[in-house]
Amino acid sequence: MIFDDVYFMKQAIAEARKAADKGEVPVGAIVVCKNRIIARTYNLTETLTDVTAHAEVQAITAAASFIGGKYLNDCTMFVTLEPCVMCAGALKWAQLGRLVYGASDKNKGFTAIKENLLHPKTVVISSVLEDDCSEILTAFFKTKR
Repeated sequence: MIFDDVYFMKQAIAEARKAADKGEVPVGAIVVCKNRIIARTYNLTETLTDVTAHAEVQAITAAASFIGGKYLNDCTMFVTLEPCVMCAGALKWAQLGRLVYGASDKNKGFTAIKENLLHPKTVVISSVLEDDCSEILTAFFKTKR
């Protein structure tokens, strides 16, 4: 089995589907360290009635707990939707090594801000399985409107 960005994004998509099944906005995230998934999460804002319970924040907490430290500089986060400004700030503080996201978020994504909100050493890869990630969100919101 090949453990590449596509493989790991498919794992994040599986988490997004779990969120959709629970009525949460379908965003999934995983954290990988040395080719091993150390955190699997999805949005929990409705479940926890907490606006900060985004998939990325949940993933940072789970990964930091797993490794026993607050810095994720040797880790990659795969997330199905471009992180918002809040999540980008949390990723900066966690000093994430690499961020891979699927769908862009032109309205609320961190790239809408002109300055880089991530740690200077964080490598960013975008548009991995973008159509698949977008489709989950589009289908979810069609049921809500």
